[in-house]
Amino acid sequence: MEKYISEFRILFNILFLMSILSFSCNSQESKKVSDNKNEIIMETKKSEMEIVNEYLLYKNFEIENEILFVSVENQKMYHILGNQIKTEYIISTSEYGVGSKAGSNKTPLGLHKVKEKFGDETPENGRMIGRIFYGQIALILSDTSRSKTDDVTSRILWLNGMEEGLNKGEEIDSYLRYIYIHGTSEEGRLGKPSSHGCIRMKNKDVIDLYKIIEVGTLVLIL
Repeated sequence: MEKYISEFRILFNILFLMSILSFSCNSQESKKVSDNKNEIIMETKKSEMEIVNEYLLYKNFEIENEILFVSVENQKMYHILGNQIKTEYIISTSEYGVGSKAGSNKTPLGLHKVKEKFGDETPENGRMIGRIFYGQIALILSDTSRSKTDDVTSRILWLNGMEEGLNKGEEIDSYLRYIYIHGTSEEGRLGKPSSHGCIRMKNKDVIDLYKIIEVGTLVLIL
């Protein structure tokens, strides 16, 4: 009997030591995963600029010092200045996906330019109809509920497509489709595809962006 008890204790001690080693290894592995995740995040920020530059080179466009890069996958817009990401914005592209066909309500891909700006005299959260503020302040929804109207608020950057056959031309023209970067009353839905084709932003963010982005600035949507 004592022999069996002794063997049991030995076996118990072995299993106990194995569990400690396993926990230690898992903890170290978790740290590695965490470290790798941070490295991946940093690499993602680097790669945004690389993606932009490679696209411009591939399309034979001159690399600009300043560009807005809209990532449909990340639901973010990056203000790139001097080959560095200056600011990231949470945005929403179309809930219907990407595409350029007129009437599709999809977000067009490819290279654009800011052709016109509207909203200099519009207050924050001011609702614009036909790019004009008539005095109505939109109710800003911070949850995921929808507004009864597709509100365009605060500021508008009106985009013009630069790529024939992709976002410029008959039935696929971004400018004629009224593709904007603009504020929205559905701020709680930002971060996931929610728009009807435009690039939605927080009202404060689009006001800040409007101050520094000039007509003619490149906007790449991928």
